[in-house]
Amino acid sequence: MQAHLIFFVQDQAASGAFYAQVLGRAPRLDVPGMTEFQLGEGAVLGLMPERSIARLLGPPIEPAQVRGPGRAELYLLVDAPGSYHARALACGARELSPLSLRSWGHEVAYSLDVDGHVLAFARAAEGGEPA
Repeated sequence: MQAHLIFFVQDQAASGAFYAQVLGRAPRLDVPGMTEFQLGEGAVLGLMPERSIARLLGPPIEPAQVRGPGRAELYLLVDAPGSYHARALACGARELSPLSLRSWGHEVAYSLDVDGHVLAFARAAEGGEPA
């Protein structure tokens, strides 16, 4: 099974450029209406313009009306969360919390991307689960 996490974004090109820089990789797909990044063997991050979702799913779904921080979170286990977090901040993300040890056994840094999605870059603390 492969999971696709789709973020509804205001500007597909700007969000695509942000994630290309932060993730350190080119999108696997970049066409009008969808940009996709392979996150691992079983996960893909998709970026879909808000204006496209209403055409696809109909008028009850209006992501632009649910604007503001915290609409979704992308929690990534990586080898160097501080480096990813620093890249996100350099690309325009806003820091929510610096890299810190959390009660569930991960070191995690949190920020908001350019569309208000929460980004969490994490690794297992010593003795915890592997990234």
